[in-house]
Amino acid sequence: MQSKYIRPTGKTATGVDGVGWHNFRHTFSTMLRELGTDLKVQQGLLRYADISTTLDVYTQGSAVQKREAVGKVVSIGLPA
Repeated sequence: MQSKYIRPTGKTATGVDGVGWHNFRHTFSTMLRELGTDLKVQQGLLRYADISTTLDVYTQGSAVQKREAVGKVVSIGLPA
């Protein structure tokens, strides 16, 4: 399934070889988190028994979230 469907679809979508099932899982998990999906719902959709696997392995902060967080910290430290 991966070699017949997932990798060719990944290459078509990204233009990069080697995009596989785990890339989709990472992206799906990160997008769910960015959308504010409840962690237990996210855990269930990814089908992990332990929430730490979902958070530690598959979920990353998006670039937008990181920029917003840094902007908030900077705004606290700078006088108006």
